[in-house]
Amino acid sequence: MIENKSMAKSKSRAKKTKSSADRDAELIVIDESAGLIFESEDELSAYFQESIDRLENEYQSLRAEDDYSDEEQLSLENHLEECLDDPDEVWRDEKSFPDFPVHIFVRECEGFQYIAVAYLSETDEEPTFVLSHFPTRDAEMVANFQRGELVYDRRYERVQGAAIDGDALVEGDPLAIGLYLSMVKLRSEKDVPESDFPKYGDLREETIEAADEIWRKNDLDGHVLVCFIKEFPDHEVKDMHYIAVTQEDDQTGVHALLFSFPTTDMNLVDRYRQGENLQAEEIVQESSH
Repeated sequence: MIENKSMAKSKSRAKKTKSSADRDAELIVIDESAGLIFESEDELSAYFQESIDRLENEYQSLRAEDDYSDEEQLSLENHLEECLDDPDEVWRDEKSFPDFPVHIFVRECEGFQYIAVAYLSETDEEPTFVLSHFPTRDAEMVANFQRGELVYDRRYERVQGAAIDGDALVEGDPLAIGLYLSMVKLRSEKDVPESDFPKYGDLREETIEAADEIWRKNDLDGHVLVCFIKEFPDHEVKDMHYIAVTQEDDQTGVHALLFSFPTTDMNLVDRYRQGENLQAEEIVQESSH
């Protein structure tokens, strides 16, 4: 391991191969296609040192006083490998360093998050050098490293079966996923099974075009959410309601569909009757998401 001067540490996961010129010499292969092959750990460390130092300075500038101490971090170092091998999120950051993109791995552990900033080999698409890694229980620290493009989200796998063509859930939109998973936690066990949601997708258009109720509210993050609710009293399923959740653009008033779902749980329906009750003619629909 190449230890940096503090807890934001670097670590090589690279392959080592024998040099053709010297059978006893080992080369460290970070990314063969990019020409990142080094003769020693010192040479490898020197190449990434400026970037490592920048991450270290960033980490220290954001580190909360009540976050993990250096000693506590050492005891949690074993979470690095599972963070890299089985992350909850992976972000591709192309702006932090001019010479190469990095990928930021985030894994939720019991009571804290583990973060690793790594170089990925273009050849194998595997992390071959970790520039920084640390545990944190500070939500602001985590949010700072959730930057760039979200290229993997474990939660997306969780919602795929319930996504319906045309909504943001299909595209893996983080807001849609978060709101959907919050809804799932509130559902009755006797409600319509999530696996059956696509079967009721034909109710979505009628719900949006001829809603019984339309409610608008601002969430804690400032998103304007508009919920369309419609009851289907003649449906073969008793107490069938359909709900479509959209996000309103505060400049244009246009609505983008986040997700929709059927429910027979009246308590759940009531939870979407929040905010301002609107008239249908106030709503401007987006033709496509």
